[in-house]
Amino acid sequence: MIRLLPITYAARNLGRSHARLALSIGGAFAVALLAMAGSGFALGMASALRASGHDRNVILLGAGSEESVERSEIPQATAGVIAASLRGVATHDGMPLASAEVNVALTVDAADEDQAPDAPDRRERTGLVRGVTSTAFLVHPQVRMVAGRAPEAGNDEVILGASAARSAGLEPDRLARSLQDDGSEGPLVRVDGRPRRVVGLFIAPGTVMDGEAWMPLTDVLVLTQRETVSSVIVALAPGASPEDIVEFAQRRIDLELSAIHEPAYYASQGAFYRPVQVMVLASAALVAMGALLGGLNTMYAAFASRVRELGMLQVLGFTRAAIVVSLLQEGVIAAMAGALVAVLAAIGLIDGIAIHFSMGTFGIRVDERVVAIGLAAGLLVGVAGCIIPSIRCLRLPLPAALRSD
Repeated sequence: MIRLLPITYAARNLGRSHARLALSIGGAFAVALLAMAGSGFALGMASALRASGHDRNVILLGAGSEESVERSEIPQATAGVIAASLRGVATHDGMPLASAEVNVALTVDAADEDQAPDAPDRRERTGLVRGVTSTAFLVHPQVRMVAGRAPEAGNDEVILGASAARSAGLEPDRLARSLQDDGSEGPLVRVDGRPRRVVGLFIAPGTVMDGEAWMPLTDVLVLTQRETVSSVIVALAPGASPEDIVEFAQRRIDLELSAIHEPAYYASQGAFYRPVQVMVLASAALVAMGALLGGLNTMYAAFASRVRELGMLQVLGFTRAAIVVSLLQEGVIAAMAGALVAVLAAIGLIDGIAIHFSMGTFGIRVDERVVAIGLAAGLLVGVAGCIIPSIRCLRLPLPAALRSD
């Protein structure tokens, strides 16, 4: 059985060089934080897309626009035919739950009523604006109004998701407190440069809809100067199947429609954005690899200066394997300290950060899986940063090691 050095020996050696200890902890911190940021980005996007689709909903799009609802166009007359002709659609108070909607990317920014459109402190960001009717709140149960009321057509009104409000420069909690039940006292925002009053705030946690601005359908049609809607979202009645809607779209070739189960649509969007996720992960991995190589150089220089000490340990009867284990303990203790600091930094700094993309907003997630990835990355730094330099230093013959400076 191998006689190991006491772990207190490794712990004391960590304090011999404060600069080396700081470099070791800093390298592990950088690698772990980058690993958590990249994985949190990928998991956050996947989770938001997965949560945005509802099992009972089917999206009807214009034929050939299955990859993007924003490019889809359906005549308004066709939207009426869909609501009247479809079977298996849920109803509410006798009305079919078929929501005609327009999805368009427009600039949304908060501004004072007397602020000029080109004011230097004006905060402008392109976001997804959805034109809706009252039926939209019934077919999208993830959306819940928390303050104010729904917008009314013709009054230049808009409601914002919590993430959309934050992106426009409005604090959601403060906005919720300022809004009255009748929608009064809401701030002014500019949608595509035109001022509109915020009359409501909604939340759709964990979905891309939380980053959208909703306006009356007719107002969006006028604003975008279009006569077509983007899609019709239908809610299935109990016992109905998405295949029933797909069959309807295939049978009514005159309507030129494609039907997609809503979860399948958002899953296809996840596949579309997968190259972006891979690019983010690859970039984080490349930067982390640079930090890891820097750590290898630091550890090699540190171990090279202790060659005589390592040789003396062999003279005292400790095997090279026992010495490697002790050096690994040093590296792992320092690296895991850096990884734990990175976990705290990730939870405090990047967890929940809103990332905007063409379909809306999602938040970076730092959950138990991301924490595990960060700790594993720190452990990898500790092991890889020690084992290679230690083996190279211990390959020297014992006489040469004892004569080294």
